[in-house]
Amino acid sequence: MSDPFIYLQFIRQFMATLPGTSEGICYGTPGFYVQKKLLARLWENGEVLVVHTEDRDKWMQANSEVFFITDHYKNYPYVLVQLDTVDPEELKKLLIECWLQRASKTLVKEYGKS
Repeated sequence: MSDPFIYLQFIRQFMATLPGTSEGICYGTPGFYVQKKLLARLWENGEVLVVHTEDRDKWMQANSEVFFITDHYKNYPYVLVQLDTVDPEELKKLLIECWLQRASKTLVKEYGKS
């Protein structure tokens, strides 16, 4: 069994590399934001990450065991990520995609220069 704290530390460290991101609480769990827009939040079990993306079908088709949704998220632009099986590099790509969709043009330009 994996330690959910390790997942959270990985996500925190990576999100800190994206300009304008902040951490707060979302539905009682750690959430990550850019300019007050939700990027991702940890599910209550600590083993699933809820990520905002306009391209969730692409992710679910790529690996349906890692990327999935429940009926609750069917009508919302989110994908659920099974943290104990996701490839860290794949998770980074998803989080960058999410951030690019939600961040301002100014922040995107700043990120492009780094």
